[in-house]
Amino acid sequence: MGAGTAAAATPNSTVALHTAPSTTGASPVQGLHLTFGADPSSQMIVSWLTDGLVTRPIVRYGTMDGGVGKSVEATTRTYVDGKSARTVYVHHAAVNRLSPSTDYVYVVSHDGATPDSGTFRTAPRGRAPLTFTSFGDQAAPQVSWSADGTATIDNNSTPASKDIVTGIEQVAPLFHLLNGDLCYANRDVDRVRTWNNFFTNNTRSARFRPWMPAAGNHEIESGNGPIGMDAFQAYFTLPSTETDPELAGLWYAFTAGSVRVIVLQNDDYVLQQASDYYINGYSGGRQLAFLEKELKAARSSKEIDWVVVAMHQVMISSSDASGSDMGLRQNYGPLFDKYGVDLVVCGHEHNYERSLAVRGVVTGSETLTPNPVSQATDDIDTSMGTVHMVLGGGGVSGTNYQSFFKDGTGKVLTPAGYVKEQAIWMGTRDEDHPYGFAAFTVDPGRHPGDTTRMHVTYYNVNKPNGDLSVYEQFSLHRKRSDGGR
Repeated sequence: MGAGTAAAATPNSTVALHTAPSTTGASPVQGLHLTFGADPSSQMIVSWLTDGLVTRPIVRYGTMDGGVGKSVEATTRTYVDGKSARTVYVHHAAVNRLSPSTDYVYVVSHDGATPDSGTFRTAPRGRAPLTFTSFGDQAAPQVSWSADGTATIDNNSTPASKDIVTGIEQVAPLFHLLNGDLCYANRDVDRVRTWNNFFTNNTRSARFRPWMPAAGNHEIESGNGPIGMDAFQAYFTLPSTETDPELAGLWYAFTAGSVRVIVLQNDDYVLQQASDYYINGYSGGRQLAFLEKELKAARSSKEIDWVVVAMHQVMISSSDASGSDMGLRQNYGPLFDKYGVDLVVCGHEHNYERSLAVRGVVTGSETLTPNPVSQATDDIDTSMGTVHMVLGGGGVSGTNYQSFFKDGTGKVLTPAGYVKEQAIWMGTRDEDHPYGFAAFTVDPGRHPGDTTRMHVTYYNVNKPNGDLSVYEQFSLHRKRSDGGR
């Protein structure tokens, strides 16, 4: 007599009674993706998603010639989405003792599921040519269920968020920098579905090369941990040195060849409130201390030539959208100047723009306007100043490439509100195309003290078919750090 009542009250009761994973009907491997370990020349993290608990998640790996004779067990990380109460399972396997500049093949599996596979190449150890790419603000091409149960296109989705992944694979970089606002799950009805669609879309590239993310304001999700970062921290294992679990993976650094990349989480310092929570100051200064320690070490190293910072919100913008943020100028600016950061790649503004080389601020400027040290736009000496690039055309809707100020000004968010400034730091901006990404190819030079160059190409991802075209090319250069004094 009670069977019908119980079934009506708990329609999935037969599923709920499973207290241990079964080898029949196991969740498939989904969203396979890579990130670098602490040493990109010898360590790679292989990660994938499942809809439920699984047994014996494992990665088998080896070289093309030798086969997948080695194996490593994965650990499982979970979080409970604060909106749907669904548990998400993410499996991470740290593959160590790899050889530099070597191609590997790997297979991931767990009991009861069809294996999935990919390949990767480890980073070089020491100076060597390499290419990396970067964009921010991607979203995911998807249809979801609306609150009333009808199918709907999520409001941040466009076909460009798919096309740009194909574009990255045409370049085939060693690694990719994803500069925040990854999938905008915090704005969608079904956050778990959005994250899943994001990885399903990107695995076409991220299973072959590390996609190294910076957390943006839309990675902050209500109900997902003390600062809303539980989802981001569950999905990615990153080379973080932070000992506080609440802060792990939100900032980190790694070296590929002669390039030191430092990834930051800017909501710690921005004045703009553009997320589920306003979490300004959440690290209590720990992130800024990390940044200075990393910059000091990189600039004192004879093995590092290039210092690249990847982050989300911007210090330069001539768009009438979010604008420049004075909180970043106050906190990061002096350190970028002191230690000679070469390149800063961002997102947040949904357009493409880059600055002249800047160092210091304009005397007497209430907005701490970055001071241009050169008018060069085609071949730039970054030992003189830092070049900032806004790469916010990763595929999200709501582009603002047609919102640039036309009078040579920009706006800066200050504690007193927005203040206009003369954008004397302005270099180049794309007023005609909404989507694109940048590719950076490092020429390390030939001998100690030689000039090293970073050749930059910005590609448009064009509507309606997603084909690539070159918008501009330019070069950065500086002397290698191993020269005599």
